[in-house]
Amino acid sequence: MSFKTILAVATDEAQLTETLTQATAMAGALDAHLDVLCIGVDRTQTGYYYAGMNAAVLQETLHQAREDASGLAEVAKEKLNQTDLRWGVTEAVCQLADVARFVASHARFADLTVVPRPYGDDRGIELEPAVEGALFEGQSPVIVLPDGGTELKLPQKVAIGWNESAEALRAVRSAMPFLTEAKNVHIVVIDPPKHGPNRSDPGGLLSQFLARHGVSVEIDVLSKSMPRVSDVMRRHVTDINADMVVMGAYGHSRFREAILGGATRNMLETCEVPVFMAH
Repeated sequence: MSFKTILAVATDEAQLTETLTQATAMAGALDAHLDVLCIGVDRTQTGYYYAGMNAAVLQETLHQAREDASGLAEVAKEKLNQTDLRWGVTEAVCQLADVARFVASHARFADLTVVPRPYGDDRGIELEPAVEGALFEGQSPVIVLPDGGTELKLPQKVAIGWNESAEALRAVRSAMPFLTEAKNVHIVVIDPPKHGPNRSDPGGLLSQFLARHGVSVEIDVLSKSMPRVSDVMRRHVTDINADMVVMGAYGHSRFREAILGGATRNMLETCEVPVFMAH
């Protein structure tokens, strides 16, 4: 497998430049086609306006969403015209409640979806359903970009968050085009179970699997020395100077993740390198 179609999702001009910078770098390194989806979000729904608002307000919000999408598309085209990539830009308007389904309809025909970090003070509420739409309904692996990250073409050192789950294995398989090109891949096992078939060799079978694909692998077994697994993982990523994390998404139910946080959300909130996820 290789990544031949990359989808970049843009909903806010504040994150557009950084998203395009990373997406164009990856598309160039992978010789892939880059599609940019520019979404203007129409927020005319319960929770944003009182019941009974008049038609003029509805029309104004729809007009604003169209202008937002058009502005994003114009900036994207201007930047992409300066590259030698194969690319396309789609501008569209959808309501907030429909963002996940709309992104999924495009992500399902992409090999990889690139989105900005969905959490933060300056982030729109539409980014979280955009990530979930690509992952779940679109069944596309997703790269979530950190704030202010350096341009990344192909990662040279990758950290895999390995807990033997189906989600983690799916992420590893999906990330294989990156893993085979990396110079070093670290399988990070945190607080491995004391009982089970792999207790004497945590990460060993995955290491064997990757080595047969020509991947240079190391296994790092760590204790849970901090309250959250994500904190241990993030610190280790910094210690080994990794430039990408590969991990499964949403090991618990999505509802529980939303209420309690969970490793997925914590990593997306705090990680300083791109996070590659699959479910």
